[in-house]
Parts: sequence; structure tokens; C-alpha cells
Amino acid sequence: MTSSASSFTTLISWLSLLLCFVEKCPTAASTTRFYDFKVRSLRITKLCNSKDIVTINGMFPGPVVYAQEDDTVIVRVSNLSPYNATIHWHGVRQRLSCWFDGPSYITQCPIQAGDTFTYNFTLVQQKGTLFWHAHISWLRATVHGAIVVHPKSGVPYPFIFPYQEHVIILGEYWLRDIPRLEQAVLASGGPPPPADAFTINGHPGPNYNCSTNDVYDVVAVPGKTYLLRLINAALNMEVFFAIADHKFTIVEADAEYTKPFTTDHVMIGPGQTLGVLVTADQPIGTYSMSMGPYMSARNVLFQNTTAIAYFRYLGALPSSLALPASLPSFNNNLAVKTVMDGLRSLNPAVDVPKQIDADLFVTIGLNVNLCHSRTPQQNCRGPNGGVFAASMNNISFIKPKISLLEAYYRRISGYYTEDFPGLPLEFYDFVNGAPNNSPNDTQSLVGTRTKVVEYGTRVQLIFQDTGTVTTENHPMHLHGYSFYVVGYGIGNYDPKTANFNLVDPPYMNTIGVPVGGWAAIRFVADNPGVWFMHCHLDIHLSWGLGVVFIVKDGKGELESLPHPPADLPRC
Repeated sequence: MTSSASSFTTLISWLSLLLCFVEKCPTAASTTRFYDFKVRSLRITKLCNSKDIVTINGMFPGPVVYAQEDDTVIVRVSNLSPYNATIHWHGVRQRLSCWFDGPSYITQCPIQAGDTFTYNFTLVQQKGTLFWHAHISWLRATVHGAIVVHPKSGVPYPFIFPYQEHVIILGEYWLRDIPRLEQAVLASGGPPPPADAFTINGHPGPNYNCSTNDVYDVVAVPGKTYLLRLINAALNMEVFFAIADHKFTIVEADAEYTKPFTTDHVMIGPGQTLGVLVTADQPIGTYSMSMGPYMSARNVLFQNTTAIAYFRYLGALPSSLALPASLPSFNNNLAVKTVMDGLRSLNPAVDVPKQIDADLFVTIGLNVNLCHSRTPQQNCRGPNGGVFAASMNNISFIKPKISLLEAYYRRISGYYTEDFPGLPLEFYDFVNGAPNNSPNDTQSLVGTRTKVVEYGTRVQLIFQDTGTVTTENHPMHLHGYSFYVVGYGIGNYDPKTANFNLVDPPYMNTIGVPVGGWAAIRFVADNPGVWFMHCHLDIHLSWGLGVVFIVKDGKGELESLPHPPADLPRC
């Protein structure tokens, strides 16, 4: 190609880029969608206080990324904030594009202030509701947004076509500066404070100070059916969601179609998404859409004031007369189980791995490590004067000082090991107590340990919740993959009695491991790269509840990780 032709092609590409640098790209049959993300501060007033928050393009929540199945998405991220930043494309399987997955110090070094990095990935055979968010320093609290992937042109939904679609993002809001809050909590050795408010699409609703008019509003036409794309962007809370006097029909979970299941509430963990249909079939009025806490752990402070939005019929009376929604009690584990029991893959014959090559058993939970600080009153505020940690198989994950993917790809030694155990270091009654029933006898090991698997390995992984400190529902997320949730139950996992569904299990990327119980997932490791698996409660991630899978290359170019991009950030 001549220089002039190359320059003309570049010009056309950038003109297309400029046309698409808006919240929603044109709906033409384009296979590439371009977005421009600017990380910058925004002055915002909520709950009687004004403060600066970090946002994308000055929006809270951030812009929706729209695409179609099999589209390529290109997002140029310019960091105009004073903080390091990355963007993770939660639920995108990143087929042969691990470099663009986004978790800091796992697949990339952060984008430093003043720098730019371009993410480039293809939504291979994916459609539905996904989620993007910052993956560093708790910035996810305000740096997040939806990914809406429509079916290919001419391909219908496998359910009634909705009159309208609405993205509903559930979040938490703090009056304190988020990066400083994370630093203070980790330095204290103790638990995080509860959020100052819950939010629905960035609005807390009328139950909080100075928020009477800070309410999100959906205007509904009587008789019409709506698709609500629910996303939990909260940092540290699983939540219930309901609409007064209305039922939901769940038709999608984590961007995979499900058999229709009708319920009057849902529980959704951080990182999880649900597509639900709701029909405006009640008398004309204003109905509360309510978000409230699900807290399965013991002795934990949490925000217990409900966030409210309005599902308002055309012609309804003023919103101040909204009918209240009924949410389950904050510790209603049965309400959570009932919804999970209803999730089934739409496809009657899913491709669940029947034979297993790697059978892993991983305990997950909290630890209280011994205090070694010279100022214990400031730095050892965990139970009995200890320091909170979290672990998998009693190993607390430590992020390396460079990108783990780059260290692996370039064979840079000294930053990680390949010895994460496939079994706990010690077996005991995981649910009902520590070996000696002493919270300070739960010292975890630390390290950047990874689990290496060969390309094509059929993996079964059992997550076992532990009660060493407290049993708790843990939303576990695996980057780069979705997985079949083939079983779950209460108590210690017993392979002799565990009931597995190998016919139509849900296909998810984040699974809430039941409080005081276990969950079993299966997937085929056919996407080479370095993939983070962690609890999506950010405090647990900060405490070390994570591990990295390294999936080796297979044979040939289509089974091998490509070279890194030229603009990959440096540490």
C-alpha cells in the first residue's frame, strides 16, 4: 500500500471513530464499534454534600457500550484523572485477547495519569447484558457502566419483544474519597464502613438526606412489557431488588439466555447481571423499584436504608404517592436459593464437560492474621486485635509489581510461582469452625501463586465456603470464561451426596457461593492467557481472596496468545 493510500485509510478510520465517539454507536450493520473513554473527575452533589468523583466522560454511571454479537469493540481510554486506572470488560470472554481484559497488575500495568491505552476485543458468540468497570483502587464505585450486546441483525430474542429496554445499575455511594477510603481501611486492619447510600442508576431515592428529588424514573405505558437489564455495580454488597405489586420473568443471566422463571424479587451479587421482563399490568399508579441489602455474614455493619426508583405509569399521580415494594429480610438465605434454583440454561442440551481432567477443591473465606504492627490500636482493628485477610485454600493473593501476564509472556522470573494447591492444605469441618476454633489461629499464607493448566483441560472446581471467621455468600468471578454451575448446596461438600445438574445448568461468569455451603462449576480451558478468579466483594479482593489461572497455548495460531499491543502500559 502506498503512503498516500495508507494515510487516506487512516483518515477514514479516524472519521469513523469520531462519528462513533458517542454513548451509542449507530445501529448500522457495522462489525466494529468505537468508543472514547476519558477518565476524569466530576463534581457531584448528593446526600447534602458536594464532592469530586472519578468518572468516564463525566457520567455517573458511565456510558453504555452498545454492540451486536460478534462485533469488535475498540475503546480508547485516556486517563485525565490523578489516579492510575484500568477498565475491565466484565463477562467478555476475551477470546485470544487477554491483553485487553483489564485487571491491574494481572493483564496490564495501570494507565497512568496523562496516558492512553486502547482496548480491542471481539464479542465472540456473546449477547445480552454485561458490565465494564475500573479494576483498581475501588474506583469501580463510580467508574462503571453497562455493555449491551444485541443479537445479530434479523435474529429475534427467544422471548416476547419488549416495548422498551432499560439499563438498571445498582450501586453504593460513599461521601468519602474512594481511593483514600480503600487505603484507610487496609491500613486499619479492620472492616470497611458501610456505604452512605445505595443508588439506582446513580440516584439514591427519597429515603436519604437531601435526596427527595434525586430519584430515577421509568415511565411505563400500561399494558406494555419492558426488559430491565439489571447490573450490580456495588463494591461490597449483594442486594435484593423488587418492584411493588409486579413480578419479574428472568430470561437472561450473565449474558446467557435462561428458561423463563417468574419471581417477585431477585438477589444479585456484585458483577452479576440479569435480564428480566416486567409487564405494566397493574392499575395506573407509581410503583417503587426498591434495592435493599442481602447480608449473609455475621456481625457486619451495612447500609440498611432502601434505595428507591419509580416505575411510573403514564397518567399516574405524583411520585410521592408511590406504592412501596416488599423486599426479603436482609438475611433471608431461602429467598436467594429460590431464585438460584430457578436458573436453567435455555438450550435443552448444553455442552457440559462430562469427563474431568483437573478436579480442584478450593476453600474461600476470611482470615484473621496476627498483629505485627507497632501501633496496634491504629492498624490491628480486626477481631481480637488481629488483621483481616481473605484467602483461597488459605493463601492470600498478592498482586505483583508488574503485569503478571507480561511476566509470564516474556518469561520474567521472580514475580509469581506456579504452586497454587488444587486442594486445601488442611481438611476439617470447613463450615462450622477453624481447626482450634480460634479466630487468631487462622493465619493465611501469602504470595502470588498461580494454577497452570494445559490448553483444553476440562476443569471442575468446587468452591467451599468456610466459617473460620464467618460463613458468607461469596460472588466468585472468573475472567476470560463463562462456566456451567453444575451444583451447589449447604454444608461441607460431599461428592457422595452432591446433586449435580449436567443437563441444563446456567452458564455464568459470577456465582454466589451459598453462605455456609459450596458451589461446583465446570469449564474447558480453551482460551490461553492469564486469568484472574476472585471474589467480587472488593474488600475481600483487597484482602487477598483471589488466584490466577495460567492457561497454556495450544497448537497453532488459533490456540495461542498473540503478541502484546504496542501501547501496552508500563509499570
